[in-house]
Amino acid sequence: MNNVTLRSDKGEKLMNKSRLSFWGFVGPALLGFTVVVIIPLIFGIYYSFTDWNGIKSDINFIGLENYMEVFKDKGFLDSFIFTTKFTIASVISINIIGFSLALLVTRGLKISNVLRTIFFMPNLIGGLILGFIWQFIFTKAFAALGETIGAKWLLGWLSNTHTGFWGLVILMAWQMSGYLMIIYIAALQNIPQELIEASKIDGANAWQRVKHIVFPLVRPAFTVSLFLTLSNSFKLYDQNLSLTGGGPANSTQMLAMNIYNTAFKFNQMGVAQAKAVIFFIVIGAITLTQVYISKKGEVEM
Repeated sequence: MNNVTLRSDKGEKLMNKSRLSFWGFVGPALLGFTVVVIIPLIFGIYYSFTDWNGIKSDINFIGLENYMEVFKDKGFLDSFIFTTKFTIASVISINIIGFSLALLVTRGLKISNVLRTIFFMPNLIGGLILGFIWQFIFTKAFAALGETIGAKWLLGWLSNTHTGFWGLVILMAWQMSGYLMIIYIAALQNIPQELIEASKIDGANAWQRVKHIVFPLVRPAFTVSLFLTLSNSFKLYDQNLSLTGGGPANSTQMLAMNIYNTAFKFNQMGVAQAKAVIFFIVIGAITLTQVYISKKGEVEM
């Protein structure tokens, strides 16, 4: 009886120690997440129903007036449409380039490690600096090349909406493709080589192997990559600020910049919070739907 009691006490002490260890690791991260994300989110939702302008101390509850004003704001709707177009173009281009680079550097080339480093390096550069680098390329290098070869379409690359749009897409693809390449490399290296060898014996060509073996087995990597590119493209701000600044005439202004300007340029904090809440709901709905659909098609190895 005493041995049973001792074992029970020992087991309870181990359980308590395990709980303490668990909260010791999880507690600081959970506290930081609560302070940095959860509490500001709750306050933001509250302020979206008020007339707060970021300065005055007396805050009045005005119901859904801010939300009604948002849907009447043509600038917000134009930014939403522009951001949606940009996201579609970015998601497609980044994933195609990232997957292609992963296929290239997993072919056993002698310079594979060097290529991986080169392709990943743009992701290490900050968004603002990256925007200024590409601004110089588009306005100076493109202009010089255009004048030299007589290509007028290279002149004034950021001076209109169409080329400004593709400038943002090029910048985003150049920055994120290397990061997605790493994700796809990890997925490609987990494919059993026995399947590849068997397909070669059966006479499958390179495209057939990619289509029927590689694509299905890297679906989990596509799920993660689509989620990352969707969320990052929708939330883009710093590259938009440094490359085009939203110009010309706010025609390349994305949602994040529109919300920022509403809050800090026009001091309409309540309206900006309403825009942010709508933005949050839209991104959440799109990304959760994408993850759900992508997960359904994944293949277990």
